[in-house]
Amino acid sequence: MTSNAAREGSAHPFVALANRPILAAVLGALSIAFSAVLVRLSGASPATAAIFRCAYALPFLALIAWVERRAYGPRPAAQVRLAWLAGIFFAIDLVVWHHTIEFVGAGLATVLGNTQVVIVALLAWWLLGERPSNRVLAAMPIVLLGVVLISGAIGSGAYGTNPALGVITGVVTGISYAGFLLTLRRGNADLRRPAGPLFDATWVAALAAILMGLPLNEVNLVPSLPGHAYLFVLALSSQVVGWLLISVSLPRLPAVLTSVILTIQPVASVLLGILLVDERPSPVQLLGAGTILAGLMLATLRRRPNADPIAEPELG
Repeated sequence: MTSNAAREGSAHPFVALANRPILAAVLGALSIAFSAVLVRLSGASPATAAIFRCAYALPFLALIAWVERRAYGPRPAAQVRLAWLAGIFFAIDLVVWHHTIEFVGAGLATVLGNTQVVIVALLAWWLLGERPSNRVLAAMPIVLLGVVLISGAIGSGAYGTNPALGVITGVVTGISYAGFLLTLRRGNADLRRPAGPLFDATWVAALAAILMGLPLNEVNLVPSLPGHAYLFVLALSSQVVGWLLISVSLPRLPAVLTSVILTIQPVASVLLGILLVDERPSPVQLLGAGTILAGLMLATLRRRPNADPIAEPELG
């Protein structure tokens, strides 16, 4: 008889990273760091970009989810419903975040969305009973200081056409992003098959984005080039590869630590915005990127061998 470990590894290669959840989370964060730049390059409206990001990913996620179902059977109905709820949060996150990109640019919009660091910390402690470790608690204000510095709230020369409105939509993005992360985490209780919950969340998000975009007159379902080539790359890099990696790591790490690791995304997004779409953050904003990296190092450095491996996962 095949062992559970072998069966777990045979479902798809993403589960092979199960024993390195921090590595999976970091790789996932780097994958989704291209999202905002690809949205800008596509030229699509906020709702349209959200719809096709999800729609183009569905065939790939469906295939992997089908392999998982054949190997492990159907998922419990309660987990399926949680994945649907995660999809609603995700649609709100995407559509509002895409508006934020229009207001403050790709890099800063990604940073503002990461106000979820604080929100996830509070919700995970309140709802899941996960008290953050002392090192994560110490890292949080450092990371948040970096978020503030990158946002342009301090200093002059901040990038963006409407930073004030962008801050408001960015905070809404952070709230919905926090709901998505926590709900997807709870709906992914079976660690062997991350694609099933992500597939359910993705198709629900596509439908919800249509419903959100129709009153705003933002839905255009006719594909065109080169815009949809960027959306196709967005779907593969972020919605399939990036979020499968993150889905693998979410249930295996404390929620707050995962949230802190995901702030790699805004740092990378700021740099990609400079390189690919000619965004020009101020020196203060670049200082914020370094501050966030310092907070991440504090949160994830290796502890003594007798440390709790669940509460304090090791790097790599």
